[in-house]
Amino acid sequence: MAERKKMSLTMKVLLGLVLGLITGVIINNFFEGNAFVDAWLVNGIFHMGGAMFINALKMLVVPLVTFSLICGVCGIGDIRALGRIGTKSFLLYVLTTAVAISTAIILAQLVGPGKSFQMEGLEISEVSASEAPPVTQVFIDIIPSNPVETFANGDMLGIIFYAILVGVSLLILGRKVKPVIEGVELLNDVAMKLVDLVMAVAHIGVFCLIAKTFAQQGIGLLMPMAGYFLTVLGALAFHFFITICLLLWIFTRFNPVTFMKKMRDAQAFAFSTASSNATIPVTLRSVTERLGVKNSVASFTVPLGATINMDGTAIMQGVATVFIANVYGIELGLGGYLTVIGMAVLASIGTAGVPGVGLIMLAMVLNQVGLPLEGIGIIMGVDRLLDMCRTSVNITGDAMVSTVVAKGEGKIDVDIYKDPDAGVFDEDAEIVFDEEVEEEFEKFVDEKMSD
Repeated sequence: MAERKKMSLTMKVLLGLVLGLITGVIINNFFEGNAFVDAWLVNGIFHMGGAMFINALKMLVVPLVTFSLICGVCGIGDIRALGRIGTKSFLLYVLTTAVAISTAIILAQLVGPGKSFQMEGLEISEVSASEAPPVTQVFIDIIPSNPVETFANGDMLGIIFYAILVGVSLLILGRKVKPVIEGVELLNDVAMKLVDLVMAVAHIGVFCLIAKTFAQQGIGLLMPMAGYFLTVLGALAFHFFITICLLLWIFTRFNPVTFMKKMRDAQAFAFSTASSNATIPVTLRSVTERLGVKNSVASFTVPLGATINMDGTAIMQGVATVFIANVYGIELGLGGYLTVIGMAVLASIGTAGVPGVGLIMLAMVLNQVGLPLEGIGIIMGVDRLLDMCRTSVNITGDAMVSTVVAKGEGKIDVDIYKDPDAGVFDEDAEIVFDEEVEEEFEKFVDEKMSD
């Protein structure tokens, strides 16, 4: 009898996503206001399962980024090469953000969302956008005054800076710290194994997250905002399938279809979590083990991209600016839209790592071009659903830049990239323990029991 084919992780996650969507919509349509369902299912089981899954992913981020980045710096072995990688990554992230918001504004101008928008009967959310720190303060905060506090708060730019300094120090000290480097490499292996363990239950976490979102939001919420919602989705799709794939092909000549297939796991995770930072462990694993990018490059480009790469958020800003201008009947003109593009690019750097970054960036842009902040309240209802989509675009852009930089530095295994089965996660693989370690442990236990 032929062995039944095992379901891949991607299919399990997608199945959890679809079932969560269907479950959430059913609850929203037929059980809205039901105290038992709300208390025990939506805000009970679904909330608990989703929150535990997000916490499990966040638990991995700081140790994985730290150990992986230190190993990456030591693996490069050349401080000048590290500077080239940083410069290339930064410029590419800025380029993709500028292209993203330009595409969004052009498409929004062609579609014209908001021109026939009726505000009567629409419940508008209150707007409370906190003030963004000045760019100078962001650069000051890159250097952590208290590394322990930086690691505890998960401040990614500070963690990146500190890990790079540690890696550079190990390089300078040379052979006498070889045991330390080997120890960090082992800790990095442990962190990657933790990723595998969390991914084994990913489909359950994804189901809970999506079910809760759609149970609370529902599909009906999209109807008054259909023009805006579909325009943002169209711009995201264009950037996702055209811009990112085109840039990948231009700079590397790699097959974009292969790239997209190998990023499906990370994209599904990003969609369900709506957090680039929480998806870092899965993105890093996909980039290194599925795409063949060396850890010396990916350990730097992926965390940096999750912090400053705002392609999806920039697209939302572009469409939202046109939409709000149309709703209030305000003509911005060419100069106004060029200001929006420039502000969005600067804001993506200046608000790096700030909570509620999308809202803060949009508030900055609207203030700069003289549009009312109250307009943000109109789009906030559907923003959670769009946030899930744009996070998938963000992490795909991170992976593309990582691949391009690695290709330019000769730090990518082309055979792994072309191999469709390379790095495929086997969630059914048995956990095998080291026999020698088991024997030593048993002897240790026997000795203690006999004492």
